[in-house]
Amino acid sequence: MEQKRLTAGPLLNADGILSEAGYATSLVKKYDRNAVKGGKTRIKEWDYYLIYNDKFGVALTLDDNSYMGMVSASFLDFEQRKERTVSPMFWLPFGKTGFPASSKEGNVEKSMKGAFASFTHEDGARHLTVCLENFENGTPFTCEFTLTEEPADSMVIATPFPKKKTAFYYNQKIIGMKASGYAEYNGKRYDFDPENSFGLLDWGRGVWTYNNTWYWSAAQGVVDGLRFGFNLGYGFGDTSKASENMIFVNGAAQKLDRVVFEIPQKDGKDDFLSPWSVHDNEGRLNLIFRPFLDRKSKTDVLVICSDQHQVFGTFSGSVTLDDGTVLNLTGLTGFAEKVKNRW
Repeated sequence: MEQKRLTAGPLLNADGILSEAGYATSLVKKYDRNAVKGGKTRIKEWDYYLIYNDKFGVALTLDDNSYMGMVSASFLDFEQRKERTVSPMFWLPFGKTGFPASSKEGNVEKSMKGAFASFTHEDGARHLTVCLENFENGTPFTCEFTLTEEPADSMVIATPFPKKKTAFYYNQKIIGMKASGYAEYNGKRYDFDPENSFGLLDWGRGVWTYNNTWYWSAAQGVVDGLRFGFNLGYGFGDTSKASENMIFVNGAAQKLDRVVFEIPQKDGKDDFLSPWSVHDNEGRLNLIFRPFLDRKSKTDVLVICSDQHQVFGTFSGSVTLDDGTVLNLTGLTGFAEKVKNRW
């Protein structure tokens, strides 16, 4: 597939339709919420951070889906194979949460009964603070993180939806930031050392159609002395102009074409905790994903339904770089997910 590289300019034209579809390694397209024509109730904006090392991790989400919003935190214990997620919702924000139009600058904060979240920029770093008063059995969850050494390149993609011209998804994935900070959960403090802890950002702005399924995977760490990571995904929208598949070596992006997650089946259903095969169509990516924790959740409230499986585990196998160098991965921690949403 010949993949289209985005050029600089407005994301949407005067009719609220994507000016062009494709990919980039930075936010070359300018997002403007006021230019969206897909309906005020359909605009979705979110920042999702995942910070982890080989032993434990934290996922943080702040989103504004117009008719509802959410502050969410997950604590992930990879050694004990346990996780806890709490996601209090708020209703009818319609953009008042105040998400910035770019990930490069601007802050977002939400305070509500029993919950507080703040994602800010300062001195070239990202600062994340979240507190949930009743996280488990009446005890709170608090965390503070600083993300630094943001890589030069990121995965950026502008995706249209063929069934609705004014629907689109503008997405950036920043992989492999150094992470320092702590989380306090269940009376214990967990410290994150930037020597072995990494953070990623999933930055999303768009208007989605109602019913979609997506597959997404990412990993980050050190391989053969190189800071290495990848972003893989597919499953929704018209991706004929570009895929979101990239590998990152010391902060520089290398583009992949199409990928497939082969999830094993058992009794006619996805067997998420058995080994997966992850590979591409050009022979550059040949990985086995060995899961150890399924962060699953299912929400079914009126017209909103979400069935999520974010599966954490380790990746082993080979990745071929642009210059032909083959990197061998052995137990690189990351995740792969399958999410079905009607929203």
